[in-house]
Amino acid sequence: MEGIDERKAPKPWRLPATSMAWRLFLSAWIIFSLHFATDIVREHYPAIALGDHFTFRLDEYSGLHPDLFEKPGYGWHIGNNPGVSMLAAIPYALARPLIDRINDRVVAGRMARGEAEPPAFDSPRTRSANFFAETYRRGIDVKLGLAAFVTHAFLMAPSSAVGVVLIFLGLRWATRSDRLALLLALLYGFGTPVFFRTGFLNHNLMLGHITFAGFLALWNPGGRDRPSIGWRHFLAGLAGGTAILFDYSGVVFLLGLFGYALGKRFAEASARDALRHGALYVLGTLGPVFLLWFYQWRSFGNPFLPGQNWMPPVEYIDRGYQGYSAPQLDLLLSLGFDQRFGLFTMAPALVFGFFAPLVARKADSGLPRLEMWVCLLLFTALWVFFAGNNYSNLQWNTGVRYMAAGIPFLFVPAAIVLLRMPRPLFAAVALVSVVINWSAAMHREVWHPTGVFGPVISVLTGGFELPALTTLSRMQMFGSIVEHGVSPLPLMVLAAVIIAIIWQPADGRV
Repeated sequence: MEGIDERKAPKPWRLPATSMAWRLFLSAWIIFSLHFATDIVREHYPAIALGDHFTFRLDEYSGLHPDLFEKPGYGWHIGNNPGVSMLAAIPYALARPLIDRINDRVVAGRMARGEAEPPAFDSPRTRSANFFAETYRRGIDVKLGLAAFVTHAFLMAPSSAVGVVLIFLGLRWATRSDRLALLLALLYGFGTPVFFRTGFLNHNLMLGHITFAGFLALWNPGGRDRPSIGWRHFLAGLAGGTAILFDYSGVVFLLGLFGYALGKRFAEASARDALRHGALYVLGTLGPVFLLWFYQWRSFGNPFLPGQNWMPPVEYIDRGYQGYSAPQLDLLLSLGFDQRFGLFTMAPALVFGFFAPLVARKADSGLPRLEMWVCLLLFTALWVFFAGNNYSNLQWNTGVRYMAAGIPFLFVPAAIVLLRMPRPLFAAVALVSVVINWSAAMHREVWHPTGVFGPVISVLTGGFELPALTTLSRMQMFGSIVEHGVSPLPLMVLAAVIIAIIWQPADGRV
């Protein structure tokens, strides 16, 4: 049986590639926003503090999250890097006047009615119920909920939509077909944990998309003259430096992209040219790195030691340096195949990326060998890096998280293999991947014994859900309005209609 042969490209669409990219972006943004989850994560607190008071101190949120801690003389902070919080502070600050007005009115109404104690919150997680009760008493539950929605809808969701478009643009040159690239980009967005992780603010996934953009800048698959080669190296360095600002695992991408930049220029030009453009790459990294050092100096008094250096003892902190030790085989396998947070358990389509060297040839795949190996090596380096991070064991209640940054790099070689499959097999792999990941994006409880398959069972037995509506239905404060649940179907149908309009060409023909 024949696979999907990119050499036999189907008839081109009437839609130009630029128009397709914009429509893909808007469609992905709508779908991601629709699946907003109400989780408040540690990255939200610095974003809110920056938007409210332009400060890194989180004293007013002490005790709300186990990752918040106090350093004497410097106040309360989080241990991870602040990059995603800094970006999230922008949409939050813009929406803050409206958020504050709504929150103040709701709290004033409660006080007038004498509703000092929080209503019951029927959550399967005790910690979530306790968190809601405490934020209710502090009068910030509505504020945090609205902040989470704003940072999701206007940062997390559009950034992941940009990631989907980047995959589309890169694969256009690998497949030489707009239709196939679009199909694969949709599989990337909704058949991998990108869908699940986009539900709320997540620095790992955003880090991956930023560095993948840097990779595309260096690769330049379309052979464009602008921006110039020098600017491309500077922008790639900016992406690598931003990866460090987001998380120290970004060092894998910072060094990996630097090595790729030097090797590519050395092969295409000369050693002198490679060193000159390598210097531009380093120059691009400086801004984000200096910003990280400034944050660490202001927050902990030392610009060069990571925030984790100051956090109090937690589980696994005694292993290696602050929980980081030599890579461990059992953790490596868990990151890949654990039923609760294994990347390949949740996204079986990605496994095929490792077979790319066996089936892809530069002459007919569109993916040069250098770029294919860079993608595979970057992903593998990240995998090994987190196999030494003992906190990876704590993903049992969060699902795929740490490895999210490597998804775009493994998906590109996987796509080349998927195209060579017999069409029925490709359809089966794609269907299984989409079912698993869409189910997880709706029913987010992946910590049960069934792991990532639990949400699939929930969909089959309980039907479609949207996470925000599920949260509202668990709050007795809304009384009979939502106590029996709210159907997500009207919102899903509305989104489908809007997306259909987006893809309707101006002349009314497809």
